[in-house]
Amino acid sequence: MSQTQTIIDVREPDEYAAGHHQDAINIPLSTLPGNPKLNNIAKDSKIILYCRSGSRSGMAQQILSGQGYTSLTNGINQNNVEKQFG
Repeated sequence: MSQTQTIIDVREPDEYAAGHHQDAINIPLSTLPGNPKLNNIAKDSKIILYCRSGSRSGMAQQILSGQGYTSLTNGINQNNVEKQFG
């Protein structure tokens, strides 16, 4: 199992630009299915998803699970992610 951890901010680019976790990559929910950035993330790597309220990251979790990703965490929002994952 891979020990890699990836933090994905699924908000839109303008929201991401206004502030985001320092290690997060931006893959908006609206572009998530088939986004080429996913090609660089192993299916068994730990993925933490977040948005503003947890709604979009919850949807992203379902999408990625359906694509075979196996270690998904809905971090809800940026504050929670920073508290839990640094």
